[in-house]
Amino acid sequence: MCVAERVCVFVFLLQGVCCRTNSISLPEKIEALSGSSVIIKCTFEIKENEDKDLTESDATGFWLKDGTNVNNHQVFNSRDPKPDHFKGKITGKLHEKNCTTIFYDVSSKHNGKYYFRIESGTLKYTYTEITGNISTINVIESPPKPTVKLYEEQKEVQDQEEVLEGSSVSLRCSAETLCSSPPPTLTWSSTPRIPLSESSRQQELISDLNFTAAHRHHRVTFTCTITYQILDKNKTAQDSITLHVQYSPKNTSVSVLPSGSVLEGSSVTLTCSSDANPAVLNYTWSRESEGQLKQLQTGDMLTFNKTNQTQRGLYHCTAQNKHGTQVSSVMLDIQYAPQISISSSCVSGDVTECFCEVDGNPSPGLEWHLSGRPVTNSSDTFISEERLSSTVLRSSITLHQSLTHTTTLQCVSRNTHGTGYLVFTPKIIKKTSWFDVYSLLVGVVGGATLITILWITTLLYKRICRTQRGDKTGLIRTDVADSVDNGEDPFYVNKGMMSPDEAPTLNHPETLHYSTINFMNTKPESKDIKGISSLTTDYAVVGYFGRNVADCEAKIREVTSMTHDDAIYQVPHKVAIKTKQ
Repeated sequence: MCVAERVCVFVFLLQGVCCRTNSISLPEKIEALSGSSVIIKCTFEIKENEDKDLTESDATGFWLKDGTNVNNHQVFNSRDPKPDHFKGKITGKLHEKNCTTIFYDVSSKHNGKYYFRIESGTLKYTYTEITGNISTINVIESPPKPTVKLYEEQKEVQDQEEVLEGSSVSLRCSAETLCSSPPPTLTWSSTPRIPLSESSRQQELISDLNFTAAHRHHRVTFTCTITYQILDKNKTAQDSITLHVQYSPKNTSVSVLPSGSVLEGSSVTLTCSSDANPAVLNYTWSRESEGQLKQLQTGDMLTFNKTNQTQRGLYHCTAQNKHGTQVSSVMLDIQYAPQISISSSCVSGDVTECFCEVDGNPSPGLEWHLSGRPVTNSSDTFISEERLSSTVLRSSITLHQSLTHTTTLQCVSRNTHGTGYLVFTPKIIKKTSWFDVYSLLVGVVGGATLITILWITTLLYKRICRTQRGDKTGLIRTDVADSVDNGEDPFYVNKGMMSPDEAPTLNHPETLHYSTINFMNTKPESKDIKGISSLTTDYAVVGYFGRNVADCEAKIREVTSMTHDDAIYQVPHKVAIKTKQ
C-alpha cells in the first residue's frame, strides 16, 4: 500500500436490487519523492445505462487539479496532452473502468488535490467528494526513514535492552513504500563491518537480519538503508540500532612490565586485562607450584618490588563476571648469575672424583680448571654432564691422580649475567705413614722408650745430613713429598724447585722448605723441653746443605739458636727460619 493511502471501500448494491450510481476509488493521500514518478491507483463506476457509451475507442481520461472546472483546472488529457500539462499516462484500461495513472518527474508543482473526469461519447462526468473521494499528492524532497526493530528469540526487545550471548537475534527493517517507480530497495550495513546474512521480502519492503548473538556484536551499530533510484542519482534514508550483548570474559591477557626477561633483584608488575560485559567483577592471581595452584591475591595488578629466583614460575590470572570466567597465563622468567651449590665436593685418593652442581638463568655453561688451566676429556680425565632442570646443571670429573695442596681444582660456571666458581679442597683419603706410626708410639710407649727412639732418630738425621749433600731436592722436600704422597694432612710444600744442574752452594743455597706437624693430643707441663711429655705443639725439621757435616750442624744451630740435639727436632713456636749464606 502507498504511504497514507486509504482506499475507500464502497458497498455496491447487488445488481437488480438497486441501480448503479457514479462512484470512484482513489487513495486519499499520496507522498511522492521529488524527481521520481508517482502512481495514482484508480477505479471508477458509472450508471448501468451508460455502459454502452464507454468504449475503448472513445474513452478519454482527464485529471483536474485544485478544482473541477475543465478549462481552468485541467492538468492531464489522455488523448490530447498540452505543453503545460503534467507528463504521464493512464496505465489502466478506461473501457474496463480502470483509471490508474502515472505522473513522471514530479516536483513541488504537483502538490494539490486531484479530481478524475471521464468522457466517452455522450458520457461526461467529473468525480468529486460527493461521488467518492479525491486524492491529495504531497511531494517530498527526501524519502521517509525505514524502521528497525530488535527481536530476541522471536520476542521484540524494547528500548534497546541487552541480549545474551548465544541467543537467536533478528533485526527487522521495514519501510512504507512511496507510490513511485522503480520501487525502492533495502540494504544492511554495520559499523564496524562484519559479515551479514539477510533474509528479505522486498515486495513488502521488509528485510530481516538473523544471527546468533556473540561478543563481537557488542556495541556494533546496524544500519538499514532505503534507496530510491531517481534518474541518474539515488535518494536514500536510513535507520540504525546499536546492539548490546552481555557475555563472559573474553580475550583475557597478562602483560609484564618491564617486558622481556626480569633480572633478579629488580621490580616487576604483572597486569591482567579482559573484555567482558558487564565488566570483570574481580581478577584473581595464582601461581603454579609442583602441579598445584597457590592463590596469591586479587586485583588487576601483581607487583614484586624485589624479585628473586624463587618467584620464577607460571602465573595465572582468572577474570570473572556473572556470566563466567576466563584464565590467562604468563611465565615470569627471572634471570640470575650462576650459583654453585654448597653440596658440590671432591674426594681424592689415588683417583680424584669431584662433582659440581650449578643453578643459573639463562642456563649456564660449566668448565673444570686444574691449576688455572681448562680440563677436557682425555685418557686420564673423564668429564660428564647432566641437566637436572632448565636452570640446573651438574658436572662430574674423574682425575686419575691425587690432588695435593700444590694443585688447585676449580669449577667455573658462566652465563650472560655473571660467573660463579668454586675452589675445591679435596677430602684426602689417608694412607698409613711414618707419622701415623709415630703418633701411635706417643700414645703407647713410655717416655723413656721414646727418648731412646728420639736419640736413634737424631743419629739417623745426622746420617742423612751427610749422605744427602748431593740431593738437589733436599731432605725436607723429600720428606714432605713423601708425606703428601702418603696422604698426610696438613702439610705445606714450597713450590720452588731447582734443576738437577743447580746444586746448592754457599753462594747459591737451596730454597728452604717448611713442614709443620701438629701434635694435638700433647699437654705440655712446662715451657722447658725435657722430653716427649712436654713437647710443644709445633715442630719442624730443618735441613741445610753445607760444605761438610760440621758446617751443616753449625748453620742449623746458628739459625735456630738452639743446641745440637734440639735443633734437629725442636723449634720454638712459630719461628721463621731463613737461610743465610
